Amino acid sequence: MLLRHIRYFLAVAEHRNFTRAAEALHVSQPTLSQQIRQLEDALRVQLLDRSGRTIQLTDAGTAYARYAQRALQDLKAGERAIHDVQELSRGSLRLAMTPTFTAYLIGPLLEKYNRRYPNITLNIAEMPQDRMEALLNEDVLDVGIAFDNTRSLDIETEVLFVEALAMVVGKSHPYAKKRAALTLREFESETLVLLNEEFATRHYIDRYCRQHGVAPHIAMEVNSISAVIEIVLRSTIATLLPAAIARAHSELRLVALEPALPQRTAALLLRKGAYRSAATRAFIALALEESATELGVRRANAAS
Repeated sequence: MLLRHIRYFLAVAEHRNFTRAAEALHVSQPTLSQQIRQLEDALRVQLLDRSGRTIQLTDAGTAYARYAQRALQDLKAGERAIHDVQELSRGSLRLAMTPTFTAYLIGPLLEKYNRRYPNITLNIAEMPQDRMEALLNEDVLDVGIAFDNTRSLDIETEVLFVEALAMVVGKSHPYAKKRAALTLREFESETLVLLNEEFATRHYIDRYCRQHGVAPHIAMEVNSISAVIEIVLRSTIATLLPAAIARAHSELRLVALEPALPQRTAALLLRKGAYRSAATRAFIALALEESATELGVRRANAAS
């Protein structure tokens, strides 16, 4: 049974005449009659009473017509839904990011996305990168924001920007106005609050310290970036975080280290070969657009 069989049947049911129905459908009357016979054969029931001067629906035809009409209405609604999704007047996006991006990137990015596409429902989660890659492969997520050093071969990346780690202090810290870079020995004497080992950021920090033979004085370890920021703001304890987090807080200050802390490449994570919805494609485009704008601002600031 094909969709045209249903349309042809409903046309005959409406016009109660094969000739008028054929004219409305722009087909020949023999073709129309043949298609209706095929539908009746497929259903194994007579739908039309052809014995009178006008075509009448049998009891089976009357019952079937209600469902056939409803099916056509649903299919038309489906066509409108496809159009709405493609035009981003409806849809959803399942997004995840590693915790450091929650502190400075995701807020402005999602505000712009929501302003452009207010009818897209956002489902947002914060998680480690390993779990993010697993959920992308299971099609539980549409896109992730993490780093380009992925473990899964089924994950592809779209580079956003290079993120630099830095020493961060509050404005009451003795080094808040220091212009010269700290030496490793000066850094080693600082009291630190750091993210714990659940965070990728901590692994970068530990690797840096091992490479340079530094044994930092870690007074506190926490599992929340907001907690780190609060502690630094209210004390003279320093921390190591992405430099962009300090730039997003007017009361935090960056302190340079020599040699500099490592950089890492922030990226969008996507499952290779996965279907990308209109909402996902729109988010990718916006994220790349914003990263290009931010890169331009950084270059302009560096030139000045």
